Amino acid sequence: MSTENSANVSRRQFITGAATAVAGLTVAPGVFLLKPAAAASGADPATRWGLLIDTNKCADGCTACVRACHEENGVRSMGRPKTDAQWIRKVNLTERETGHQHSLPVMCQHCEDPPCVDVCPTKASFIRPDGVVLVNKHTCIGCRYCMMACPYKARSFIHEPLTDQKPHAPRGKGTVESCTLCVHRIDRGERTTACVEACNKDGHQAMVFGDLNDPESEIARRLREEGSTAIRADLRLNPAVRYQGI
Repeated sequence: MSTENSANVSRRQFITGAATAVAGLTVAPGVFLLKPAAAASGADPATRWGLLIDTNKCADGCTACVRACHEENGVRSMGRPKTDAQWIRKVNLTERETGHQHSLPVMCQHCEDPPCVDVCPTKASFIRPDGVVLVNKHTCIGCRYCMMACPYKARSFIHEPLTDQKPHAPRGKGTVESCTLCVHRIDRGERTTACVEACNKDGHQAMVFGDLNDPESEIARRLREEGSTAIRADLRLNPAVRYQGI
């Protein structure tokens, strides 16, 4: 599936459905990459970064967030829609009883208790003190256990050799990757992500990024006053990405 296309699934199936296994066990070749930003960062354990997405404002057919994310991190189509990397994708949900539709972006949900971290045999999948879930490309062996464990289908496997990578987003054949909440921006002291920036620029204002632990932040205030929904809340993973309107 290409980054420009939306997947049409039942709302109930998407929110309550089980994870789809990704078959295959592959040992990745040696990958020489830059030191991960997470390892060098001074991530504050008092902070937890998150996203709030209002699906009532998310425009059907708009892929501004997808384009911005992939441009920011050097994610490009390799001409293989079924296996192209997707750090973020647009999904259409349909309410079976009423036919009402929602269009929303889906990415790594940055769970408080991430299944991908639990199953990783080399501890390449890890969670920073500030709640951002990442993959250490130096120790990822490409086994894809994390892809099987993720109930959000949020991780991608790199099948091809890559060139022209972004210095802040090292990528390598035979490793797994996913949304980083623009961790390179966080570590520079910035307080927005590429997807949120693009959504605001297009005038939709459907996404809010901020510190979930700061009661004075916009995201914390809106969650407190307006509430939200976590996808697959039944798994009790406490994701840092929350939705309104579904």
